[in-house]
Amino acid sequence: MRILLCNDDGINAPGIIALAKELCGFGQVTVVAPDAERSAASNSLTLAHPLRAREVSFPAPVDKAFAISGTPADCAKIALSKLLPEKPDLVVSGINCGPNMCVDIFYSGTVAAAFEGAFRGILSVSVSLDTYSAKEDFSIAAQWALRCIKQLVAGGVEPARVYNVNVPCIAENEIKGIKVTRTGTIDYREEYDHRRDPYGRSYYWIKGNPIIVDENSDCDIVAVKAGYVSLTPLKPDLTDFVSFKSLSDQFSKC
Repeated sequence: MRILLCNDDGINAPGIIALAKELCGFGQVTVVAPDAERSAASNSLTLAHPLRAREVSFPAPVDKAFAISGTPADCAKIALSKLLPEKPDLVVSGINCGPNMCVDIFYSGTVAAAFEGAFRGILSVSVSLDTYSAKEDFSIAAQWALRCIKQLVAGGVEPARVYNVNVPCIAENEIKGIKVTRTGTIDYREEYDHRRDPYGRSYYWIKGNPIIVDENSDCDIVAVKAGYVSLTPLKPDLTDFVSFKSLSDQFSKC
């Protein structure tokens, strides 16, 4: 199996290294990742200056590894368009340091890189660990990610999707299993810390803790907090078909 592996934390992040080591036992892996952290880049692309792709050594037995001077979406796009000699069978993005659930999937560079595969009809998986500490052990999350991927491949699932995996950051023997979920609903109640630099100029830091609005057990964030690995199928088509129908009826009379 030919596998493209991307992320948004950068090519030297512990999450992508741990995931690459697991995936190398499953197929031929090519790593194409940002040369530095590009978290929360969403689907943004580099348009104002050229992209640079530099082949680098990588601490896992991958086929090749490239560091890209762009966003996660840039990485996936240039890999699929230029760097890979053949279309991959699988696109994987992660492991992200930090969860990507609920509304956060819209801001996530990790999920965005995986969507570039889905846009091209390739089975795509994004993987995140529910921690903001890069010092955590990502190997357990990598093992659970591979378990999910193997099941998806064996099941012949719809390829033009992103299967968004979030792993709780707890001891391996405390993980209860894999639960298929939907995106949950949270209220961030965001705030901006107003500070001043040594020159007296204003600057702001965004902050805010998510409050779970939908407590249903089939929500991604609820499942992860309960100790399950969350697997959420996402599709590129964001059309609201209920509104599509009602609006079509309404505007047909105009």
